[in-house]
Amino acid sequence: MSRRALRRLRGEQRGQEPLGPGALQFGFRDDDDAEEEGPKPGPGGPRPRSPGKEGVRVNNRFELINIEDVEEGPVVNGEKSDGLRTEVVVSGSKRKSQSGSAEPRKDGEVDDRTGPLEQSNVSGKLRKKKKKQKNKKSSAGETSENGLEDIDRILERIEDSSGSLHPSPPLLSSRKHVLYVEHRPRPRQRVYPKCTWLTTPKNTWPRYAKPGLSMRLLESKKGLSFFAFEHSEEYQQTQHKFLAAVESMEPNNIVVLLQTSPYHVDSLLQLSDACRFQDDQEMARDLVERALYSMECAFHPLFSLTSGTCRLDYRRPENRSFYLALYKQMSFLEKRGCPRTALEYCKLILSLEPDEDPLCMLLLVDHLALRARNYEYLIHLFQEWEAHRNLSQLPNFAFSVPLAYFLLSQQADLPEEELSSAREKASLLVRQALIMFPGVLMPLLECCSVRPDAAVTCHPFFGPSSEISQPPALSQLVSLYLGRSHFLWKEPSIMSWLEENVRAVLQAVDAGDPAVAECESRRKVLYQRAPRNIHRHVVLSEIKEAVAALPPEVTTQSVMGFDPLPPSDTIYSYTRPERLSPVSHGNTIALFFRSLLPSYSMEGERQEDGGAEGLDHNQGLNRLMLAVRDMMATFHFHDPEAPHEDHAEGDGEWD
Repeated sequence: MSRRALRRLRGEQRGQEPLGPGALQFGFRDDDDAEEEGPKPGPGGPRPRSPGKEGVRVNNRFELINIEDVEEGPVVNGEKSDGLRTEVVVSGSKRKSQSGSAEPRKDGEVDDRTGPLEQSNVSGKLRKKKKKQKNKKSSAGETSENGLEDIDRILERIEDSSGSLHPSPPLLSSRKHVLYVEHRPRPRQRVYPKCTWLTTPKNTWPRYAKPGLSMRLLESKKGLSFFAFEHSEEYQQTQHKFLAAVESMEPNNIVVLLQTSPYHVDSLLQLSDACRFQDDQEMARDLVERALYSMECAFHPLFSLTSGTCRLDYRRPENRSFYLALYKQMSFLEKRGCPRTALEYCKLILSLEPDEDPLCMLLLVDHLALRARNYEYLIHLFQEWEAHRNLSQLPNFAFSVPLAYFLLSQQADLPEEELSSAREKASLLVRQALIMFPGVLMPLLECCSVRPDAAVTCHPFFGPSSEISQPPALSQLVSLYLGRSHFLWKEPSIMSWLEENVRAVLQAVDAGDPAVAECESRRKVLYQRAPRNIHRHVVLSEIKEAVAALPPEVTTQSVMGFDPLPPSDTIYSYTRPERLSPVSHGNTIALFFRSLLPSYSMEGERQEDGGAEGLDHNQGLNRLMLAVRDMMATFHFHDPEAPHEDHAEGDGEWD
């Protein structure tokens, strides 16, 4: 801020600086001329010539900016030249009462300490200007004892007040701080119903109206707050229509639904996937942002995105949409080259349910931390959670943490002792990782287009048997890590460091290190079957190598993009009503065939909630004839001469 602006804020305009007795010098005429132009001088000395006349000599060139103050005439003994009475203020011209308030003097009263008349005139002009400033400041409620307030203190108070609203993140020293989400507020250029952090609303979006989505606080215990999204009755009806539209396998039905409910979250997410599959990345990203905006507008006042203490139970279907929207937005940010922001989204998802980790973000947080070059955070997370989460048993953490230590040791701004310690720690951890997961090395070198020497390829520890012998669940984790993070190892310095430690591991294996046999037995026990959250993460990651390694029980079931692999212990707050076709109520034949073949539908039947177009008339007749043929093929008629039994419930036989 410039000096001129600071002076204006302080009320110190030009010409208002404190002046000494000799700062301004005025010329005087002789006594005869003075008597002709005004009243006689008082006892303080000779009367000066009017400042507005020709004889005025001003040494301060800024004094004439407010010339109207100068042209008012001299003040002598409380008398102005125009006959108006005023006060004389000279260095302490106001008395203070016992309470401390300023008490003005009576008319014509002169302080005993009044100096020469020249000083009195100068002080009179200063008194007028200060009085104007005091009146302005008193109207704004900013006056102080001397009529001015220190602008630096004002700015400090503003900074303190703004800092209390958005406190800086504390040092990472506990588990809570590991989940703290760093956020830098952005100024909003438009006025929307609610200021949001996750997305910036766009003018191209439909006008926002509450879609019936809200959030409720379930309980608070042990410093944690548990929340849940809720659907109103209107939103539930929209959700039923969405499910019917998904079953129709026609994206246009979702488009029609969004025309009436433009902020229905699941419809936005499902249509975003359809746009992404058609390579319309911009539209896909825009739909995800709109879904996040809709959910953030429904937040409970106590729900915090950054504290790491707010929980959302993934078993509730209403909460899953928020998880998936955050994950999709995180993926878009990573692809756009924003790994630091993507890391904060990953931490946010992990903080919503860190114990269960329904989307298994621990398989991704290390990758984003390395891409964001936030090595300290990855190391700190590993140190905090290794004791109770066994992060070293995940191949991604087993290899990413030593890589973080090594990259940290390459930074020149650290002391030499810290660099040496980080290098030693990196080598120790990467050797442990190679012994625990020997099947990672050869695929990693292949992905990096590096050809190992014969001593490595011919050794049975790192040979093809190491990949074949590892359990399927472990192979899936290895494929996921290599498909996502292999390019982080391509640097020549990293490869040289890896080569050194590979040779050290081979020496330990040849020497019969007991850790080798121990790790082999642990691999056989720990990786028998992957939990459902890992399968869910693999489906969302869309990494081909990892998806190909999914077990048959996952690949054979239908996976919906808006709710991939829902938990088996889902908590339903409401259920979808049984869908009945209008034709079933009025067409007896159709009702009969539907009772025999539940998958049968006739022309004219429309999915009640989906709004999808029905089959044309010929297709309906063809399906009807096929249904009749299938039904007739199963009938076997009895011989009419056969005896008839009473109460024969099984008159017809079925193959």
